[in-house]
Amino acid sequence: MPTLPVLNSRGEAAGEVSLPEALFGVEPNEAVVHQAVVTYLANQRQGTASTRTRGMVRGGGRKPWRQKGTGRARQGSRRAAHWTGGGVVFGPHPRDYRMALPRKMRALALASALSDKVANGLLTVVDEIALERGQTREMAALLAAVGVEAPVLILLDRWHEAVVRASRNLPGVELAIAEGINTYQVVAAARLLVTKAALARLEEIKQ
Repeated sequence: MPTLPVLNSRGEAAGEVSLPEALFGVEPNEAVVHQAVVTYLANQRQGTASTRTRGMVRGGGRKPWRQKGTGRARQGSRRAAHWTGGGVVFGPHPRDYRMALPRKMRALALASALSDKVANGLLTVVDEIALERGQTREMAALLAAVGVEAPVLILLDRWHEAVVRASRNLPGVELAIAEGINTYQVVAAARLLVTKAALARLEEIKQ
């Protein structure tokens, strides 16, 4: 079972924490992680892009000129695709891009991403994030004290108004709660900063 040191808001050692083997000690499965990321990105697509075919645009009811004798190419409608204002050939139409991933594969992908962060020393644990005024300078000072630079994903047990307010103006700092964490967020983050409460909540949810 992997263990990590716990730091306080001043960057001082505040004990150790044992990470659950099922979440932070598995052999990363890159194929499953890739599939989870592709599924997540596909599910973010709205699928509302649409174009009109020649049957949907207005006009074009009459033949522009007679078939023969003009010296010009034959035309049947001013709304053919090669005319200005004509329809679009093979253009996009509304569709559903959603993909599904089995629950066990989603769990394995998340555990693989978390385990990879631990194996590469990219996960930092703090006892808590306590900000008196919820100011940006307080969060910047905390990140500097614990030796974490942006871009970073901060994992919380629940939304804290002061933490949200202090983080929203820091570029590269993203917040997430344990209950809604997904593989894409973990993979996209260069560093992870996790509170002890978030670790406990994450282990409780994933059991």
